[in-house]
Amino acid sequence: MINDVVVGFLAGGLARRLGGIDKCLIEIADKPILNWQLEKTAQFPNRILNANGEIERFAKFNLSIIPDVIDGYFGPLCGVLSMMKYTKKHIPFAKWLLSCATDAPFIPDALGERLYSKSLASNADIVMASSNGRHHPVFCLWNIELADALEEAILEHEIRKIDLFTARYKTVYEDFSANPDPFLNINTQQDIDYANKIVNSTNQA
Repeated sequence: MINDVVVGFLAGGLARRLGGIDKCLIEIADKPILNWQLEKTAQFPNRILNANGEIERFAKFNLSIIPDVIDGYFGPLCGVLSMMKYTKKHIPFAKWLLSCATDAPFIPDALGERLYSKSLASNADIVMASSNGRHHPVFCLWNIELADALEEAILEHEIRKIDLFTARYKTVYEDFSANPDPFLNINTQQDIDYANKIVNSTNQA
């Protein structure tokens, strides 16, 4: 199973509410969010990072950096496409891409395993994470064979929202409901403070 799945970290977004910094480099309890996610996905040998601009800022993570294959900011779907195309060329034995938005420090330990198991049980094209009544389109397991269709959807049909694309295919959901929400994402300084409070309370428990 672990060789069937490539973990793709989405770090191409613009954190406007936090001054345009890379959200994956924001520290929660003195550790970048990307490090939190790397620890949770360490069981997968193939992991890549979608990011644009100067790649040296990610050098310490020892990941292959995959820029968007389409010029202009097209959002996370373009990041997913870029990592799919890289995977097809460089990791051809992989069958699935696990996309992870890199602004959520507390993703579940077994995120990849549970989405993969759900894909086998349902014969789905896409398996999307959900929690506490919400779907999380940026946390999906994607069949790599969707790459050509995704590229066409972006370029020919101007599809930008993940939900509009996933609605075209057999998409199922895996629930990870918990408190605090494992997909808590960091958008503001208040979110950072709250995440640090969660870590502190966990360490004191």
